[in-house]
Amino acid sequence: MTEQDQPTPKEGAGVDKGSADKDGSSKPQQPVSGDLMAVLPLRDIVVFPHMIVPLFVGREKSVRALEAVMKEDKQILLVAQKNASQDDPSAEDIFRVGTVSTILQLLKLPDGTVKVLVEGGRRAKISSFKETESYFEAMTSPMPDQGGDKKDLEALGRTVVSQFEQYIKLNKKIAP
Repeated sequence: MTEQDQPTPKEGAGVDKGSADKDGSSKPQQPVSGDLMAVLPLRDIVVFPHMIVPLFVGREKSVRALEAVMKEDKQILLVAQKNASQDDPSAEDIFRVGTVSTILQLLKLPDGTVKVLVEGGRRAKISSFKETESYFEAMTSPMPDQGGDKKDLEALGRTVVSQFEQYIKLNKKIAP
């Protein structure tokens, strides 16, 4: 079996290690335009903002990227690979939009892999890669959230609820 960066079957618990604001609330730091960030290419998973996801990380480059960001601000850019079967992706094999995420918990396992719990922060676009021997780094710029028309969002919400209610009626394993 090849080393993979993949989700684990169950989630663990972690503590947010973001920076404290003036009012004492804790928020992860977000990149400003043109930040150079470590990149963690992911196989078979896309991490969206506000998702909390456990990952198994086994590639040497990926482990080094995690170790580097743990020494600094615990912020890393999670980006999906175009081809999950590729063991050593190049910059061309990685999508250009990812999620700036905060590392909540990191656990080194005896077999050399790392289990990491991450929380997606917000989307970022890669403007250029800096491929080093150690790990991928990329210049990023934040991507603002695109709001929709209030009426359209309400209609979509009603449609989702209606579809889910139909699904519940068909699937007896979900309690109503």
